[in-house]
Parts: sequence; structure tokens; C-alpha cells
Amino acid sequence: MSFYLKKLLSLVITLFLISIVTFGVFQILPGDPAAIILGPDADPLQLEALRQSMNQDAPLLTRYTDWLGNALTGDLGESFRFHMPVSDLLLSRIPVTTSLALITLIFTLLIGLPLGLFIASHKGPLGKVISALSQLGIAIPSFWMGILLVLLFAVTLGLLPSSGYVAFADNPIGWLKSLLLPGLSIALGTCAVLIRYLKTAMLDELPKQYVQTARGKGLSEKMVVRKHIFKNALIPTVTILGMLVIDILGGSIITENVFNIPGLGNLIITAINSRDLPLIQALVLYLGTIVVVFNFIVDMLYSVIDPRIRVKGDN
Repeated sequence: MSFYLKKLLSLVITLFLISIVTFGVFQILPGDPAAIILGPDADPLQLEALRQSMNQDAPLLTRYTDWLGNALTGDLGESFRFHMPVSDLLLSRIPVTTSLALITLIFTLLIGLPLGLFIASHKGPLGKVISALSQLGIAIPSFWMGILLVLLFAVTLGLLPSSGYVAFADNPIGWLKSLLLPGLSIALGTCAVLIRYLKTAMLDELPKQYVQTARGKGLSEKMVVRKHIFKNALIPTVTILGMLVIDILGGSIITENVFNIPGLGNLIITAINSRDLPLIQALVLYLGTIVVVFNFIVDMLYSVIDPRIRVKGDN
């Protein structure tokens, strides 16, 4: 069985397990969905009729297969809070959160990779200062960092908006400005993690034989670092990118509420406060799927960066 086929099979099995866990957890949560919809003063006959229409009296396996079949066709139920299909809600919010995640990831790579490379190859005071400052990004929560950035760039300097979201179709410049501060507030934490792992990975490569051979050939230190050490250090660094996506999604839940951005994070808080079980269930399924799929993409990147991983997987 080929490397790619094994990874694809693992992806399918993992997604199947996520669906089982997601469905199972929401079956044991306290509370009656019918009572939530109709309210505490609902007539018992109305409650019973609604339970039957929601298929609550069916066996557990039947309810799971029906739910999974509907989910695969895009039918995730109807929101108790918004009284509209959950799939429509997700489709309206996903582009917003995706935009924020993309901006955050760009910030993370543009800041984290060069600084990690600089710190690993420079032992002077500047490298130590940058390394020490990067630890602040790990220690300070993204929402608190967002408040500090608002005070600086929105209140004091007046350069960027303090909250709100502008759609790209309405105003591309306004769209970018509305995402810069929330994206940067999350990225400063993920940058610190990326810097730390890249620095450690590069320092681990320094004493290896191929580095000494490259230096013995007369290559400059800059060439050795960028063409040899950095390339090999990318393998463990790519691993952390999968974890950083989880950090970005987790950070967006709070950050979107701080900046009043109508994305999935804002929707999660609203769904939890209103006990909107179909919406919460769909959000958990969606976020779990995103994490698993992104980790699958990271595994594919391994085989591109280092073909030896693909060869071992084929054996």
C-alpha cells in the first residue's frame, strides 16, 4: 500500500471517529432539545410531537446514520437560536474566519521564519534579546494582546479600526484593515512558538556531519545555514504548523469577540450561550474536520520536503 493511500485511509478513519464522538457526546448532554425549542411552558403533546419529528424516539444507531447521512449531503439541521439551516450559518461565517486565519498564518510565517533563522545563526546580544521578547508572545493571551494593540494603533495612533469587519467585496482595503489587528494579536503568540521550534531544530542540525562537510567544501556560513541547515530543520518545523492552526482557531474564538468580528468564534459563543445544540454540534464537527485535514496536508508536505519519509511509508 502506497504512502499516500495509507495517509488517505487514516484520514477517512479519523473523520469517521470524529463523527461518532461528536454525535455521541451530544446524546448524553443534559437537556431536552424539544423543550429548548418550545420553551418551559410548552404543552406535553406538542413536546411529544416535536420529539417524534426530530426522530428522538428512534434507536441510537438509526439516529446516528440519519445524522451522518444528512451531514454528508450538507444538511446539518436547523439552528434553535437563528431559526435557519445550520449549513447556511456556517457558509456565511466560514469566509470571515478563514480570512482571519489566513492573515494570521501569513503574519506567523513572515515574522516567525526570518526571526527563527536569525536567532539560530546569530549568537550576539540582539539574538538573545529577540529570543527573550519572543517568550512574551507565548505568555500573553491573544485577547489581551489584542487590547494592547487596539490601545496603540487604534486609540493612540488612530491608524486602524478598533473593531468591526468589512467584507472584501465591499471594500478590499477596509477588509484588510479590519483584520490586521486581530490577525496580529493571534500571530504574535504563534510566531513565538514557531521561532522557538525553528531555533531548536536548527541548533540540533549544527553538529551533524553533513554540516561539517559543507563547511569543508568552502561554502560560506550563510550558504551552509540557508541551503543545508534550514532545509533539514523545516521537517520538524512543519510539524508545529499543524499545531499552530489549532492555536489560531482557538485564539480566534476569543479574539473575534474582542474585535466584534462575525466569524465562527463569535458564532460559537452565541451558540453556547443560547444552548443551540444543532449549531454547536455542527461547529464541533467542522472544527475537528479542519484540524484533521490540515494535519493530513502537513503529512503530505513531509513527503515533499523529505522524500525519504515517503519511501519509508511505502515499505
